[in-house]
Amino acid sequence: MFDFDKERLEGYIKKLNEPKVLIIGDLAIDEMVYGDTERISREAPVIILRHSNTKIILGQAANAAHNLSTINNGKVSAIGLCGNDYYAPVLLNALKEAKINTEFMVEDSSRPTTVKSRISGASFHSVTQQIVRVDRVENAAPSPEIEAKIIENIEKAIPLHDAVILSDYNIGMLTDRIIRSTIDTAKKYGKIVVVDAQRDLERYEGAYALTPNQPDTEKSVGFFIRDEKTLEKAGRDLLQKTNAEVLLLTRGGDGMAVFDRNGGHDDVPVFNKTNVFDVTGAGDTVVATFTLALAAGAPPKYAAIIGNLAASIVIRSFGCATTSIDEILKNLKKLDMENFVIKV
Repeated sequence: MFDFDKERLEGYIKKLNEPKVLIIGDLAIDEMVYGDTERISREAPVIILRHSNTKIILGQAANAAHNLSTINNGKVSAIGLCGNDYYAPVLLNALKEAKINTEFMVEDSSRPTTVKSRISGASFHSVTQQIVRVDRVENAAPSPEIEAKIIENIEKAIPLHDAVILSDYNIGMLTDRIIRSTIDTAKKYGKIVVVDAQRDLERYEGAYALTPNQPDTEKSVGFFIRDEKTLEKAGRDLLQKTNAEVLLLTRGGDGMAVFDRNGGHDDVPVFNKTNVFDVTGAGDTVVATFTLALAAGAPPKYAAIIGNLAASIVIRSFGCATTSIDEILKNLKKLDMENFVIKV
């Protein structure tokens, strides 16, 4: 039976702007290039677009940082890598415009700033469609010198924050040494570490909370989740495997499952199944709000519900979207307590 105290939940939501959060991980830019289709080129059988506009969006770990900043009014710092190239100031300026502190960022001239450029076009009376994507990315681990600089900044930054997010998009920045330094330093200062990673979850042994989706959980535990029995076993096995205190398992249309080391297991249903336009970046929203709620003193179940409420907002918009405390509170007021469905 899914139940919670609505007034208690509202109290935790109102505290989301209090914690300071440090996010460490794979920061990126989504560069959206738009144009109008003119004709086929004489040089090659390709479409010629007349450029109309370019939009810069914070992506990957930077999207999670943007979600944090929108909710807690800029009490966010980011540690990540940028190159010594054209896009480095673009990334840094975008972070600063989103009120994200960049003083702990590290420059690595041996790699490009991570950018995903999506080129889209439309002809008269047609919808805009993506034509090609160009990725500028380096997946190799940073050099020992760069790694040492990142660790130095981590050790400086963690005491200044209430919680830490490790956001791993498999680009290579989060080495074993960086992960270990983050978790050990956080424990030293009594800070929680929340992990958003897609694979190799055992590398994050000792983190406070993990937030994998169901397919990544199944890969980690070695079997499919088919029913309540296998769901329970998967949650318990992954907690034991990673020595985490909390597991937030996101299950798409089946909602979320929250496990803790004391034997607790709560299932949180999906609140918005019908008004879904784009799930891009929804996972970042969940991780951001879940972490803020935990840092604000919410129990894991309530933190998961807040993450669910926030996700139900951003999936109504196209692309990586963010939300706010006011919007989350409005969603809570619209929640049908009998059917657990948001009335939009």
